[in-house]
Order: sequence, then C-alpha cells, then structure tokens
Amino acid sequence: MSIHSMSSVHPNAQLASGVTVGPFTLIEDDVEIGEGTVIHNNVTIYAGSRIGKNVRIFPGAVIGAIPQDLKFAGEYTTAVVGDNTTIREHVTINRGTAAAMTTVVGKNCLLMAYAHVAHDCILGDNIIIANNVNLAGHVTLEDHVIIEGQCGVQQFVRIGRHSFIAGGSLVRKSVPPYIRAAREPLSYIGVNRIGLQRRGYSIDTINAIHEIYRILFVKGLNITNAVTEIEASVPVSDERDEVVRFITNTERTGIIRSFQALQDVA
Repeated sequence: MSIHSMSSVHPNAQLASGVTVGPFTLIEDDVEIGEGTVIHNNVTIYAGSRIGKNVRIFPGAVIGAIPQDLKFAGEYTTAVVGDNTTIREHVTINRGTAAAMTTVVGKNCLLMAYAHVAHDCILGDNIIIANNVNLAGHVTLEDHVIIEGQCGVQQFVRIGRHSFIAGGSLVRKSVPPYIRAAREPLSYIGVNRIGLQRRGYSIDTINAIHEIYRILFVKGLNITNAVTEIEASVPVSDERDEVVRFITNTERTGIIRSFQALQDVA
C-alpha cells in the first residue's frame, strides 16, 4: 500500500494491499477499497463508498457524495464501483437514497471525464459512458451499453443490454436491448449489428433480433400488437424473450419509437 503524505485518509477506512493514493486526496470513514486500486491526486471519496479491485480513479473525481435530491434525509446509503472499472477526470458518482439505498457502477466499466451518475442509478458491467454524459436519478444501464458524449438521460429511464446511444442525444424514454438509437427525438435507427458481432453473436441470432425490431418498429403496429406478433412469429430464444420482457416491464417512461413512426404521428 502506498499513501502519499499529503493525502488525508481516515484511520477507519479499509484499504486493501496494493492500493495507491496520490497527493491531496481525501478518503473518509466507512470507505472500502479493494486490492490494486490506484487513486490519483485530488480525488474525494466520501463515507459509504465501496470501491472494488484494480479500479483506476483519476484527478478531480468525487465518489459517494450525498444525493442531489431534496428528498434525501440523511439515510445511510452507499455508492459502489466494481472491479477493473476506470473513473476518469471529474466524474461524480452520488450515493443512493431511500428509494434503492445504493448507486452501483459495475465491473469493467469506463466512465470518461465529467460524467455524472446520480443517486440510485444501477449500471451493469462492461459499460462505456463518454465525456459529459449525465445520468439522472434512478437510471438503469444494462451490460455492454455504450453512450457517446454529451448525452443526457432522464430519471427512471432504462437502457437495455448491448444498446448504443449516439452522441448529443436526449434520452427521455427507455431504450430496448441490442439496438442503436439516435436523432431528435431519440429514435430506433437499427440493430447494433457491429457491437453484437464484436461480442460473438452469430449472424443468425443478429438476423433474428433484426426481425424482432422490424415487427416492433417498422411494421406500424402498436406496442401490444407488435409484442403479440413477435411471440407468434419469431422463434423462441433468449434474445426474443429478453426484448419482450423489457418492453412489457417498461411502464413508467415507455420506449423509444422509430423515427419514421414519429414523423407519421407529427
């Protein structure tokens, strides 16, 4: 363990072997940091933070600050960062509130500079959030989501596995798994074919996903009828069932639609 003499580390903070702490960093009481984690200079880690193994935290980052939520009443909550995740400059990750009691960033994630993860967000594994992305409270990102820079994600939005959000987007509705979303208002623009191929999905599986979304977004059906047709005409698979579950379980925000469908409504 290596702690710079110009840092302030509370004696009750639990730092595992191999942790490195640079100068001018503050680590409060009730903090746990796993083996091999490197914390650069000018980082602030507040009480309630749980940092995994081999995490890298760059200058200016603030982990575990209290929520920016007027309903927060001082309840005991946590902020969790998984193993092998990289937190770049000036990223902020707030603690949870009574709603979920925690904010979680999963394993093997990359949060680029100035990203903000608000209270009660739950991020899965292998996620990339680019510069200046802002996640409001209660947002859920599933595994392998990529969000390009300058995006804002509204509270309670869910973004499904392997989805890709284009830069500069305003994400006001939930985004189902396996797709690419862009334009304003945010719309379905296709299956994330390249991302799925990179992660080992077969062409047959990708084509089946494409058929699911052709029914959902291209045929002009309402959501209920589209789900009925998907279940009737697309062979059973984990991917099909995942998409159906995502749609049927997304009530609070609704899901995005195709750009053409939005143009037709307009």
